[in-house]
Amino acid sequence: MPSIESLVEAMVRGDTMSLARLISRVEKESPDAAEVLRLASPHAGKGYRIGFTGPPGSGKSTLVDQVTAVIRGRDGAPAVGIIAVDPTSPFSGGALLGDRIRMEQHYQDEGVFIRSMGTRGGHGGLPNVAQRAATLLEASGKEYVLIETVGVGQTELDVMDAADTVVVVMVPEAGDSIQTMKAGLMEIADIFVVNKSDREGADKLAQEIEASLHLGASATGWTVPVLNTEAHRGVGVQELMDAIDEHRRVSEESGELHARRERRRSAQFFKTVEERMVAALHDLLTSDGDLRALVGRIEAGEIDPYTAALDVLGGRWLSHISFSGPGGG
Repeated sequence: MPSIESLVEAMVRGDTMSLARLISRVEKESPDAAEVLRLASPHAGKGYRIGFTGPPGSGKSTLVDQVTAVIRGRDGAPAVGIIAVDPTSPFSGGALLGDRIRMEQHYQDEGVFIRSMGTRGGHGGLPNVAQRAATLLEASGKEYVLIETVGVGQTELDVMDAADTVVVVMVPEAGDSIQTMKAGLMEIADIFVVNKSDREGADKLAQEIEASLHLGASATGWTVPVLNTEAHRGVGVQELMDAIDEHRRVSEESGELHARRERRRSAQFFKTVEERMVAALHDLLTSDGDLRALVGRIEAGEIDPYTAALDVLGGRWLSHISFSGPGGG
């Protein structure tokens, strides 16, 4: 069995099998996951992360596929890593990974690495492990990391913390829901895309989105564009990539890219602490009768959940919690 150090070294040299094995270790939260991330993190940070989010059926997978083709067609054929998140069943925990077949043209391309994963209980469109997988992809030399969220609509805001550029993909049929989405999904976009723009209502939707945006440039100098694409035909994809490049340039010059990455690292720290504390507390429930009794009192309405939570956080139970697991990335 190769050591973690040798696997990381091989991954940094570009070995795809080592990359896949290390992502699996982190995804399964194996005991050595933290060591994997500790060794890999110094090699990360050079890739550019692009997030694709939006309602189900908006054609995100096809758009990611086409953007990948544009990137790979550039001088030097930059390496691309793709993280595609699929729904996880709340009953079985299994993910439905079938729509990755839409990216099949890249499976034989050694410069493209595609990884599917389930939401694993994440309610913001991305599991926490997706950030860690992105760290490993960057460490392996991927110059671009494309992150496609599960597609649950307005709640899908985690991608804002995961990506350097956020592309929100809409379709003409979504026009009636623009007003209800303004407070959530509509406000995280760096670029809007109206995909399947050959359909009736595309121009109207684009106008509604533009009307919903604050006109003019932000404090960083960036004005959010609204672009039309027909991803299945490759129409408008080059223009989208041009807009991503321009957003990157403006973000770098304004300092926003650096600030966004600082916020990403901080958010990952707090999410990992929260994740590990919740997991440890659930583990303690199986072994501590007093804690199980407290939960029973909460369920029976004998004590309110808020008071009980403060008792747990300030009581003896914390000293019995054992924390282990992967760090953030």
